[in-house]
Amino acid sequence: MDSPAAPLLAEVVLDAQTIGRRVGELAREIEGDYRGRRPVLIGVLKSSAIFLADLARAIRIPIEFDILAISSYTRASERGGGVRFETDASMPLEGRHIIVVEDIVDTGLTLQYVLRRLGVRLPASIAVCSLLDRPHRRIVDVPLRYRGFEIGDEFLVGYGLDYREAYRHLPELRRLAI
Repeated sequence: MDSPAAPLLAEVVLDAQTIGRRVGELAREIEGDYRGRRPVLIGVLKSSAIFLADLARAIRIPIEFDILAISSYTRASERGGGVRFETDASMPLEGRHIIVVEDIVDTGLTLQYVLRRLGVRLPASIAVCSLLDRPHRRIVDVPLRYRGFEIGDEFLVGYGLDYREAYRHLPELRRLAI
């Protein structure tokens, strides 16, 4: 059974070349900050998968990477719901330098949860690298050490971001006409 028709794609907000250039710049920043160390990039799936892969390939110092899969849920009795890990990191993180790789940081609530859960594993450090940031929507303060682009309230798809699982495959970020 086919899914309902997806909304139309609007203009390109960030083209593939602009994204690629910025990913390279972020990789250089990470290299400079972690020279002589072997950081662990931890991608938050699904949306960060493409960004994680491109960033990992662009970094020219030894790294490792792992993934988390999280889901948000809402209970009728809870206002705002919560977050839970569906897939946890598979490697020991104690004493390691962790870089959480996110697609987008909006309210900060999900990232705050992830950072707390990783923090109890006693890493040497935790930093965050997000492709997109919406600081004007922040509800909780979360530390973003590496930021790709600051964006407004438009709904973006492509480069891993989806609308009902569609459009993740696009090499650019486009506004969705909804």
